[in-house]
Amino acid sequence: MKSIYFSLVFLCLLVKPSYSQNANPARFVKAADMTIIGKMIQTRNIYQSLDTIDYPRLPAAVKRLLTMSAGIAVSFKTDSRFLKAKWCNSKSKVGSNMTAIAQKGLDLYVKLNGKWQFCGVGKPLEQCTETSLVNNLMEGQKEFLLYLPLYDEINDLEIGISSHSTITAGTIPFKSRILIYGSSILHGASASRSGLAYPAILSRQTGLNFINMGLSGSAKMEKEVADLIAKIDADAYILDCVPNSSPEQIKSRTDYLVQTIRNSHPKAPIIIMQSLIRESGYVDAVIGDRVRLQNEEIKSQFLNLQKKGVKDLYFISAENFLGNDHEGTVDGTHPNDLGFYRFTEDIRPKLLKILAKYNIK
Repeated sequence: MKSIYFSLVFLCLLVKPSYSQNANPARFVKAADMTIIGKMIQTRNIYQSLDTIDYPRLPAAVKRLLTMSAGIAVSFKTDSRFLKAKWCNSKSKVGSNMTAIAQKGLDLYVKLNGKWQFCGVGKPLEQCTETSLVNNLMEGQKEFLLYLPLYDEINDLEIGISSHSTITAGTIPFKSRILIYGSSILHGASASRSGLAYPAILSRQTGLNFINMGLSGSAKMEKEVADLIAKIDADAYILDCVPNSSPEQIKSRTDYLVQTIRNSHPKAPIIIMQSLIRESGYVDAVIGDRVRLQNEEIKSQFLNLQKKGVKDLYFISAENFLGNDHEGTVDGTHPNDLGFYRFTEDIRPKLLKILAKYNIK
């Protein structure tokens, strides 16, 4: 009996106490009470990009996509040693080319030594999830960004901290407002998590506020969408909508889109981007021809607008968006994380050079 007793005592001594949520249970606060960033327009439902009821003429697909939380993040400061989250999604299924974390989960960044760094994720478990984001954080107050799901609606988001900790609304960490209108690639397909969509990467790298107006499969330059974009106040406008628009749509709709923005925002730079070269187009001649015609037509429209005297108009071509080794996509169309890294590395210096002309830096 003595040997068993001393063995148990020895084992207990080996088990060191650790900081845990169980010893210090979480209290939850509403994320809505923190600072919400990345929105195009203020909305009644703060986790949606747009109150679509206010825009009845928008195409149905555009309305549906604008209820999603792509590009939206929560900024907060806390000294908690752990972070949890509770949230609810819609009943939609995870897409075949997306991770569940990117589509329905959360992506947490922390500011360390003046730079934003990945910190943890919220893995969606059910339609409503309560889960840990990160444990055993270093002591002291830190600044966080919690990116919301790319391809789903979100409701009732709460952040969990230790019971004795404090939490306050963070600052808006990015300057100015650069609206990007575009396709599923802008929307975030197929980043592994929401903080790796390219507007989010650009914001963290540059300190500028790149706002994600991604409309997966539905960025087709419709008149109603052009009118909406013109109502959104921004310091610059980037048009990355060529991947969804047919050559015919590009020919018939580009002029109205650009002129409408220009009429409402006479001095803001407008930057037109070609479609990235789809990897599947190198082996599928039909896809390859379509992308070539799309890019030729948008270049032609850009030149026509210049001839008409539209000022502060710029063009970025697609030659090196994804590199040259053909490894930058998930499915031949949508960038993987490597593809998004290369994409931002290519366009960032070009964008910054243009924006600096307008003292946007």
